Amino acid sequence: MKELKFFVDCSVFDRSPQGTTTYIKGLYQELIKNNQNHFYFASYTNNFKDTFGEHDNVTYLKYISNNKYVRLLIDIPKFIRKLNIDYAHFQYIVPPIKYCKYIVTIHDVLFLDFPKYFPWSYKLSKKYLFKFSIKKADVVLTVSEYSKNKILSQFNRAEVAITPNAINSTFFEDYDKREVVEKVKSKYGIEDYFLFVSRWEPRKNHDLILKIFVEKGYYKNHHLVFIGEKAIANKAYSTYYETLSSDIKQKVMVFNKLDFNALVAIVRGARLSIYPSIAEGFGIPPLEAAAAGVPSLCSNTTAMSDFDFLNKGLFNPYDENDLNRAIVWGLKQERQNTIISSIIKEKYNWEIAAEVFLKAIHENQQLK
Repeated sequence: MKELKFFVDCSVFDRSPQGTTTYIKGLYQELIKNNQNHFYFASYTNNFKDTFGEHDNVTYLKYISNNKYVRLLIDIPKFIRKLNIDYAHFQYIVPPIKYCKYIVTIHDVLFLDFPKYFPWSYKLSKKYLFKFSIKKADVVLTVSEYSKNKILSQFNRAEVAITPNAINSTFFEDYDKREVVEKVKSKYGIEDYFLFVSRWEPRKNHDLILKIFVEKGYYKNHHLVFIGEKAIANKAYSTYYETLSSDIKQKVMVFNKLDFNALVAIVRGARLSIYPSIAEGFGIPPLEAAAAGVPSLCSNTTAMSDFDFLNKGLFNPYDENDLNRAIVWGLKQERQNTIISSIIKEKYNWEIAAEVFLKAIHENQQLK
């Protein structure tokens, strides 16, 4: 292929880190290795230059406004025309004015299959905007077989390519478990803890873990640690938590935000990682924990059903007894099976995602 100019909307870097941030970071750190193409990364704060570094084939652009409507209607079309961009890549929603080919990554359409977990305003707007974006895009990407099938069925799209999420290489590194446990205990006052890493939404099922943690008596010998920012309030969790005694509440720790090194340390120091989410378009945290050698328990629904290599660590998120069965099994494991870590490393890496991305672009080029 001739040299192509890619514009990448990096507005997600202007907000708190999330799955789309990790996706853009991992995918484009791999893609920029190909000096044949030029990449233009745009955001309002431009606080991600250290993420991609200085390269001859990378240019950083700054939006004039942090308002998403100004960005979509004015900033982006202006950059695309001025720079003669070939492809512009967006997460979920594309601009209405089109001056080049569009790539859109739709990470999930969970609001259509699990409407009760989303506000009505969100469902109404996203259904229209996703439909518009998928129709407008020349290349549609997603991150899992589950999400691909849902996009195909819900939006009648002929082709959707899967660029799977990957696990940061840091989680695969060797470390001294005992040393990490002591450091985490000294800094945070937690030990022998169950860990759940995820933002807060009702579909994430935080209340299920808390209920099992309390009613099965795990609080007597363990801590329960949640890491993630509040997105949508979980009333079931809050109501149940308020009924607990102060002694039990002291065994529950919540971190809204941690830097990457602190997150890695707490993941490594965990006795168990538990991911009880009811619905996901992918699900990175249970794989990160397993890659780090921590016994990882995960829901067996939606995109997470692909994680069958977790074996007895999979459980039904609607079944309290099945989660408890998985916990009992997990506590018997000192470390996650190293074979599982190898499977994750081979199956979920950015080299594969970049290959799929470039193949999708190449096939689109052939349609000319």
